[in-house]
Amino acid sequence: MHILTAKNLNKTFHENVALHNVDLEIPKQSIFGLLGPNGAGKSTFIRIVNQIINADSGQIQINGEDLASKHIGTIGYLPEERGLYKKMKVGDQLLYLAQLKGLPKKEAVQKIKAWLERFEASDWLHKKIEDLSKGMQQKVQFISTVMHEPELIILDEPFSGFDPINANLIKDEILRLREKGSTVIFSTHRMESVEEMCDYIALINKSEKILDGEKSKIKNDFKSNQFTLVHRGNGISTNDTFNLEKKAELGEGVYQSTLKLLSDTSSNQLLQELINQKVDIISFQEDIPSINDIFIQLVKGENQNIPTS
Repeated sequence: MHILTAKNLNKTFHENVALHNVDLEIPKQSIFGLLGPNGAGKSTFIRIVNQIINADSGQIQINGEDLASKHIGTIGYLPEERGLYKKMKVGDQLLYLAQLKGLPKKEAVQKIKAWLERFEASDWLHKKIEDLSKGMQQKVQFISTVMHEPELIILDEPFSGFDPINANLIKDEILRLREKGSTVIFSTHRMESVEEMCDYIALINKSEKILDGEKSKIKNDFKSNQFTLVHRGNGISTNDTFNLEKKAELGEGVYQSTLKLLSDTSSNQLLQELINQKVDIISFQEDIPSINDIFIQLVKGENQNIPTS
């Protein structure tokens, strides 16, 4: 079941095409990475889902229903440009935003206290936003986004402004929210976070979706049947099983070689061939491309034949 479905979504600003026939399906209780270079159309898509702007054409459904004002309360949105009221106290700010999302005052107060305790920030309650550091303000904004336990959480560059410790804290909270049943869409340029957290990804470039699907399958589709071998001695003979692409000496008679499989050879056959050649193997692993590698490859247009299997 998909929590969000977009079909043939189009948006143009004057002569600038922001989205062109974009289709997306976002599974429930998943973490979905929305990727793309600056100006690709990601923010436009997010604003349409949040009903900040309207699409020119196409359709968005939430849980199978056409997007409508009633869905605002089921969505939590953390924009890239943060928007807290600097003169307000933290508690008043969070209470105001919680009530905008439909939480009764008593319940909102309880949730505010619980979230501040989670972030070891109970003493922030009566501090003004302007008196907090940037990282502390980011935490308050994150709390305001998720406090009403939205079914769909949209985070635009959620780790911006955080040091590594606090970035890990927010990662843990995102994972916890997914485990509790929320679906999380996040847009980020931090590919290590995509690698670590995302179940599914979509790549938008120049207003069009050029790739989407389960992250592990996409990485598998882009692998090139290449292996890295660390071994002692340099006696490896290329044959009809593999090509020796490159080799480098690491020192003290230890080498690192890159091998590429030929035809329908399996990794087990390659390993058996190396054993037959009496290669002294230290380590052997398949080279799986990172999401960052795939992103750069596709955005730069280095691979026009995107795998579809």
